[in-house]
Amino acid sequence: MRRDFKTIMMAGATLALLSVTAWGVSHAVSPPDAPFEKVAGDSPVAQSSLRGAMDAIMDDADMGETRALLVMHRGRIVAEYYAPGFGPDSKLLSWSVAKSVTAVLVGLMVSDGRLALDAQAPLRNWEQPGDPRGRITLRQLLTMSSGLDHSEDADRIADADTVRMLFTDGSADMAGFAASKPLAHAPGAVFSYSTGTSVILSDLMTRQLTNSDDPATRQRAMQQFIDGRLKGPVGLNSLTPEYDARGTFIGGSILHMTARDYGRFGELLRNRGRVNGQQVVAERWIDFMLTPSLRNPAYGGHVWLNHASEDSALMPGLAPESLFGCVGHNGQYVLVSPRQKLTVVRLGMSPDKEQRAALRAGLAKLIALFPG
Repeated sequence: MRRDFKTIMMAGATLALLSVTAWGVSHAVSPPDAPFEKVAGDSPVAQSSLRGAMDAIMDDADMGETRALLVMHRGRIVAEYYAPGFGPDSKLLSWSVAKSVTAVLVGLMVSDGRLALDAQAPLRNWEQPGDPRGRITLRQLLTMSSGLDHSEDADRIADADTVRMLFTDGSADMAGFAASKPLAHAPGAVFSYSTGTSVILSDLMTRQLTNSDDPATRQRAMQQFIDGRLKGPVGLNSLTPEYDARGTFIGGSILHMTARDYGRFGELLRNRGRVNGQQVVAERWIDFMLTPSLRNPAYGGHVWLNHASEDSALMPGLAPESLFGCVGHNGQYVLVSPRQKLTVVRLGMSPDKEQRAALRAGLAKLIALFPG
C-alpha cells in the first residue's frame, strides 16, 4: 500500500473535531486579518529569491492552502509567512507530525530504562499465553512493522480504523481499540503505516508512569512527563496534546503547536537531541529514529526519510537524500536538512494528491536555495 493514501476527508465523523479545533487552529491572541510576511536581510539566500519561493507556495492554489510557512537556518528564523487569519501565535493542528513527537517521548523513556527497544511491548492485552501479539517489540511498533491488522484507509471512509479510532466507535478507548486488532502478518515482516500503533505507544508510556486506570490520573501523569521532559527543556511553550476519554495521549495525531514551535522541534532533531548545549534526547535515539527501517527504507522510527521507496512521503530525487521529515495528513510538513542546517515548516490544507505533489516540489525548490 502506497504512503500517499487516499484523501481522508473524515466526512461527517470529523464535524465534532472541527467544531473543537476550528479547522485546525486556535489563537492565543487575535490573528492578523492581513498576511504576515517577514524575510531576514542577512540570510545566505537573496531576499528576492527567498520571497519568490515563499510566495510561490503561499499563492499557488495548485498546492492547496498554506496557512503557515517558516524557514530556520542555523537555528534562526530567516523567513516566516502566514495567511490572513493566522499568525505567529496561532496553534495549528499536527495530524501525524504528532507521531514524531511520540517517538521522542518514547526515546526519553528508553533512556530512563522504563522501556527497551528490542523487548516485547509490555501490553496487558497481549500477555496471555499463546497470544502471538506478545512477540511484538517496541522497535516494530516504532517502525510500523508490528503486523497488526490496522486499516489506515478504506474505500468507505467511515470503515477506516483510523476514523473509527479517532472519531466513532473506538474513540472512548483509542489504545484499547488499536491493541484489540489481530495480527495480519508476522511481527516485523511488513511495513504498514498505522495511527493506531502510535496510540498504543502512548498507552505503553502512560502505564510506565502510573498504575491507575483513572482517566484524570493517567492524563495528569503523561502531561507532567511531556511538560517536564520535552515541552519545558526544548521551549515548546505552545505544545498542546489532546487525550481520549481514558486519559490516553492521542500520540498519532491531533496535537497543536505554533509554526515556530514545530520549527523548534525540527531543530531538536537536526541538532541530534541537543538544545542550548544540553543533551535533552539521547543522540543514539535520534540515530535510531533516522535509520532506515528494514521493511521501508523511506521510514525510520516514526520519521520519514528522503529515500526512494514505494512507500515515500517526501521528495526523493528533488532534495538531499539526508533530508528527513515529520509529515501530517493533508500536507503538514516539518522538513529537516542537516547538511544545509535547515528546518522548513509548512502547515495548511492540501487534500488532493496532486496538490501535495506540487507542494512537495515547491518545498524542494525552496530548500534548494540554501547552500550545503
